[in-house]
Amino acid sequence: MGDAASSGLLEGLHEISSVGRDRHRGGYSRHLWDPAEFELREWFASRAEKIGLEVETDRNGNIWAWWGPPGPDALVIGSHLDSVPGGGAFDGPLGVESAFEAVRRIKATGILPRRPLAVMAFAEEEGSRFGVACLGSQLLTGAISPEYVRSLRDENGVSFADAGRRVGFDTDRIGRDDMALSRIGLFIELHVEQGRGLINLGSPTAIASRILAHGRWTLTFRGQGNHAGATLMSDRDDPMVSAARAVLEVQQAALDFPGSRATVGRMTALPGGANVIPSSVTMSLDARASSDEETRALVETIAGRVRATEFVENSWSPEVHFDRALAETVTRAIGDVPVLPSGAGHDAGVLAAVVPTAMIFVRNPDGVSHAPGEYAELDDCLAGIQALEDVVRSLV
Repeated sequence: MGDAASSGLLEGLHEISSVGRDRHRGGYSRHLWDPAEFELREWFASRAEKIGLEVETDRNGNIWAWWGPPGPDALVIGSHLDSVPGGGAFDGPLGVESAFEAVRRIKATGILPRRPLAVMAFAEEEGSRFGVACLGSQLLTGAISPEYVRSLRDENGVSFADAGRRVGFDTDRIGRDDMALSRIGLFIELHVEQGRGLINLGSPTAIASRILAHGRWTLTFRGQGNHAGATLMSDRDDPMVSAARAVLEVQQAALDFPGSRATVGRMTALPGGANVIPSSVTMSLDARASSDEETRALVETIAGRVRATEFVENSWSPEVHFDRALAETVTRAIGDVPVLPSGAGHDAGVLAAVVPTAMIFVRNPDGVSHAPGEYAELDDCLAGIQALEDVVRSLV
C-alpha cells in the first residue's frame, strides 16, 4: 500500500494496514466489537470528519457519515470493515475508502449535492463472530429476527446480547429500522472482485448482475467420548470419523451439481483433547448455487448422504437480482463495462429487497479472496474510485 499512500490516494487503507493483523493466520481478523473493529470504527469517524461529514451509529451498529443533513431519498455508498478470520486487506475496506475518496473529490470541486448523501459501513458483514453474515443490514431491513440475533453465540459461548452489554451497546433496540430505511433512496457498493471473472476481460471494473443463492448450516455429530489409548478401534463410537466422511460427501455433492459450491470451513471437537475420542463434533457448511431451487437441492442431497445427529440452518439468502434501472444509470455514468454475477454475499444484496441497489467490482488480479493474498492493483483501485465518483456525480 506504500504507492497508494505516496500518491495521496487510498490513504485510508494505508492508515488501517496494521489494524487487526493476525500473526497466527496471516492477513487480518477484524470481528464485531473486538479491539480491532473498534479501532476501525474510530478510523471511520476520523476519515469522515477530515472531509466534513457528520457521523452517527444506528441502533443496529451500522455507521453513517452524512454530507449535509440526513434526509429522505439519500444516495448511500459504502461497504463494511470487518473481515473473515485471516482475511485480506481489500474485502470491505476498499469499498468504504473508495466512497470516502469519491466524496472528497466531489466536495473539493465545490459542488453541492441536490439530495442527501452518506457513506456507510455495515456491522458484522462477514458473520465471523456470530455465524450469520450481513447482520447489520439484515437487522436494518428486518430480514432477521432480533430475538434470534440476541441468542446467537460466538465460539467462546458469549451471546450477542451479552457481548453488546459488555461494550455498552443496547441490543434491546436492534431490529428493523424504518426511519433509517426511509432515508435510503439508492445504495451502491464498491467491492473488490471475489473471483477471476475480470482477469481476461480487459477491464478494471465491472457491474454486478446478481448474487447467487447461498446459506450456512451447522452439522453436529455425536458419539461416545472415551480414552484414546484404552479404547479399542472396534469399541469406538467416534463422531470425528462420521464428520470426516461428511466432508468428503459435501465435496462430492457439490461436484454432482455443476457450478455449485459447498464448503466446510470450520470443525470443532469436544472436549478437544489430543488423547480423547470426541463426544461430539460440529462443523460448518456453506452452500451456494445459481438458483434457490438448486441450492436447496444441493443441501438436501448433502443431508441425505451424511450421518449428522443435527443439521441446523443458520442463515439463508435467496438469489438476488440487482435493480436494472440503477444498473443502466451506473453504465451510462462509467461506460460499457462487463456485467458479472457474484458468488459472494453482500450487504447490497440484503438491501436490494427494500431499495434499488447496485454493485461495482474492482478487478482482482488472481482471484484470491478471504485470504491474506487478496489484492487489487493500485491503478484498478483508482479506476474503481473514478467509476464511483462518476456515478455519484450523475446521481447527486
